[in-house]
Amino acid sequence: MSAPVLVLDFGAQYNQLIARRIRELEVYCELVPGTLSAQEIAARKPAALVLSGGPASVFDPGAPRCDPAIFQLGLPILGICYGMQLMAFQLGGEVVRAERPEYGRRVMTKLGPSALLEDVPEHSPVWMSHGDMVRRVPPGFVVLAATETTPVAAMGDPARNLWGVQYHPEVHHTPHGQAMLRAFLYQLAQIAPDWRPTSFIAQAVAQIEEAVGPGRALIALSGGVDSAVAAALAERALGRRLTAVLIDHGLMRSGEVEEVEAAFPHLDLRVVRAGPRFLEALRGVTDPEAKRKIIGAQFIKEFEQVAESLGAIDTLIQGTVYPDVIESGHGSGAHTIKSHHNVGGLPDWMRLKVVEPLRLLFKDEVRRVGLELGLPPSVVWRQPFPGPGLAVRIVGEVTAEAVEMVRAADAIVREETARLGQSELGEPIWQAFAVLLDIRSVGVMGDQRTYGRPVVVRAVHSEDGMTADWVRLDPEVLDRIAHRVVAEVPGVNRVVYDITSKPPGTIEWE
Repeated sequence: MSAPVLVLDFGAQYNQLIARRIRELEVYCELVPGTLSAQEIAARKPAALVLSGGPASVFDPGAPRCDPAIFQLGLPILGICYGMQLMAFQLGGEVVRAERPEYGRRVMTKLGPSALLEDVPEHSPVWMSHGDMVRRVPPGFVVLAATETTPVAAMGDPARNLWGVQYHPEVHHTPHGQAMLRAFLYQLAQIAPDWRPTSFIAQAVAQIEEAVGPGRALIALSGGVDSAVAAALAERALGRRLTAVLIDHGLMRSGEVEEVEAAFPHLDLRVVRAGPRFLEALRGVTDPEAKRKIIGAQFIKEFEQVAESLGAIDTLIQGTVYPDVIESGHGSGAHTIKSHHNVGGLPDWMRLKVVEPLRLLFKDEVRRVGLELGLPPSVVWRQPFPGPGLAVRIVGEVTAEAVEMVRAADAIVREETARLGQSELGEPIWQAFAVLLDIRSVGVMGDQRTYGRPVVVRAVHSEDGMTADWVRLDPEVLDRIAHRVVAEVPGVNRVVYDITSKPPGTIEWE
């Protein structure tokens, strides 16, 4: 595999999409903090750098800066939006407040031939989101493209292999964004497109073998695709030295424990019925971050008890994936969006050594690995389900009553949407589920006043879970769901539909 591309993270909303688009071009890349020194970057031996966008202005006190010495490393570098402005600012160009900020779709015009924009039409739509602009490019640079109000929409210094674009090539609103990225990666950085998740299998198996050594290990199995693929890799590496453990925390979906037991008959599977212990640990807790951390700590307690009962086991293998790492604020300069129980929720006191073979894969890459490993499609294409389970679909305190309410509503939502297969836009439903809110509203049932809790129905389509759009469900489907939930779930008297994309919302509510 070629050396990686490092995306220096300056806090943009769509930084993860940059990494996704690069990997779609079969080039391996990682998000790293924008504050890394040139020495730290050189030690990683990257093939190229990308300076990401970000919400700051180069004029803001404390605005993120990169080490200016990175421009002396001789690496191909591409700056995107804030990344281009930062490059211009630090290399002697002029950045100013734009008299007319650009937000949304604009038409970019090329000002001459360039290797960066060779496959981009002379006039092409681009997505802008900036309040500053480059008015004068640094010495050695030339202006490659402009819009009606932005004199420098793209710039380049071919001699030093430094490039910048003011627009966002990673979003679908920029239809020729991939053409620009392809030119930068293949032609200008001379990177071979050799990153494929399937070629990752041998590397992951070797990683597990080295981490576990001659001993035994536990695999945390939940039935989801992430843990299933991690289990398949671990079984290939360890064989009979692997024990799968399913912690039934009492927060699973209807029939889920039985489905997992049926799906993995060949594994040495231990099911731990720990529902009462999790509910007790969550008693009185309403803060989402606290819930996740409590659940993470309780998971580790349960796994360590199993390891102790089996003897001589000191390794726990988890199906942590890259979106978990990113949203938990690990591995980049990003803010913590939510601490995933298997990342930010791990306690300091845990004894087990954690191995995460999928840590740098996106969800769609995990699915491709699963198919290559021969996992059944029913497992590979299973809807994602959060490790903390229904606890993060209950806004407010997690009680036995609330769990039963959201579990019943969720079963109805999944049953009704499973009949559809695809949204009317022709895209598969990524996730469909129910959320229970911690408020009451007045209703009327059987000519009597009710004061019940509302259920939110959420259905989204996505490629990798990093971004998502809500599914335009047919009103008749929503009508069936609403009628069934109100009639079949005691204590619920209202159903609403969530039409928020990600961003600004997350897929899960907590």
